[in-house]
Amino acid sequence: MTLSVDIRHRLGAFSLEATFTSEGGVTALFGRSGSGKTSIIRIIAGLIRPDHGRVSLDGTVLADSDSGVFVPRHRRRFGYVFQEARLFPHLSVRQNLNYGRWFAPAGERSESFDGVVDLLGIAALLDRRPAKLSGGEKQRVAIGRALLSSPRLLLMDEPLAALDEARKAEILPYIERLRDETRIPVIYVSHSIAEVARLANRVVVMRDGKVETIGAAVDIFSQLSGPLAADRREAGVLLEGRVESMDDRHRLTVVAVKTARLFVPGQVAAVGRPVRVHIPARDVMLATARPEGLSALNILDGEVRDIGAAVDGAVEVKVDCGGDIVTARITQFSVERLGLRVGLPIHAIIKTVALEQ
Repeated sequence: MTLSVDIRHRLGAFSLEATFTSEGGVTALFGRSGSGKTSIIRIIAGLIRPDHGRVSLDGTVLADSDSGVFVPRHRRRFGYVFQEARLFPHLSVRQNLNYGRWFAPAGERSESFDGVVDLLGIAALLDRRPAKLSGGEKQRVAIGRALLSSPRLLLMDEPLAALDEARKAEILPYIERLRDETRIPVIYVSHSIAEVARLANRVVVMRDGKVETIGAAVDIFSQLSGPLAADRREAGVLLEGRVESMDDRHRLTVVAVKTARLFVPGQVAAVGRPVRVHIPARDVMLATARPEGLSALNILDGEVRDIGAAVDGAVEVKVDCGGDIVTARITQFSVERLGLRVGLPIHAIIKTVALEQ
């Protein structure tokens, strides 16, 4: 599946200009509020007709300003999940799910009812009304309804934005299963680095209505500077690894990366499964001698690869740990006190509880 977007559109004083392609998996439109993410997804869905440009899916033109083509939204066969679940309050969960099936022609229903129910873990909810569901349960039902329409493309517009952290943690594994166990391509809108780092294969970074950069999630979230540097609280790196073992007694998962092992809190995934670990730069300390007597379980040996420019007294230092790059944000004073320079052997100390799957 290849989605191609090349559009220009004006919304009042706001100008939107975006060109990118998505070739399956989860493509995230990432950026701060007001950067144009939702407007793009609404153009893809057919809810907005772009002033100029073209949108196509697998060579089928959905919108083209030059030729005047504009396929109405009900003929595009796209599923749409909003911030709010938007379930019918007078219908049961089962009836809400079956409503989605009405939009799929009988001969083109690629998703079975039981399969979607099992995928999203909502079998126990089928006879309930939406008023009796938690926020996370409502969103799972909304996703199920969209899947049962057998969409060619699934559009998810900040589906976790209205949920608290506990409900987000509840629903994220189900979205991962959707990504891994179905072949439905997803366009996922979010301003959360943690969400996008966990879910996306490819990231389109938006700023002020324009595409700032595009790339694989691992590359985008490992940039020392650039579009993500502005979000200094969440910036960090994304490492790819594989679950090596689990310590059930201490509720720790051991993840093997290129030349090291990371202890990650909780049961991340089954042994052998590939995972990605987000390491926030704010939670990495540096030491010129290997420390002892620390509570931190993750101490990686490496050497200084790059030292960024100071911003408000803080410096981002990139450390090469056997091919895995870890970024630490420390004070300019610490850089000078430690005598950091490119090529210097160094130890990166990562708080175990700070690691995110």
